[in-house]
Amino acid sequence: MRSQLKKEVVDNMKHLGVYRDDFEHTIDIYVGMLAQYQAFEKQFEELGFKITDSYTNKAGATNERKTPIYTAMEALRKDLATYSNLLCLNPKTYERVKRPEVPVRKEEKEKPKSKLIQALSETS
Repeated sequence: MRSQLKKEVVDNMKHLGVYRDDFEHTIDIYVGMLAQYQAFEKQFEELGFKITDSYTNKAGATNERKTPIYTAMEALRKDLATYSNLLCLNPKTYERVKRPEVPVRKEEKEKPKSKLIQALSETS
């Protein structure tokens, strides 16, 4: 599952022209969070999309509080948004990126051979 998610993320970044090998570690973290979010999303659905539950504190008062899975999903959403910004995977960030063209290395011209090397290469 993670390898498929990573392939999709890398493909998207390449398509947008923002992929670099240097980002592999950040991509791995992002993909890990995506996998976690998808797992939580599945569990959340199985629980009937329950956002709150009742909680009785030590004093005996009963309050409504967010379910732990919903709280985890909220935190992951924020982190995913941060990482998608870092990787330029959302429209707002992508539009702000001024993608300078990566400079292409000039091919070095072959240095002229010395007369000695020319003479030696002709005799061999």
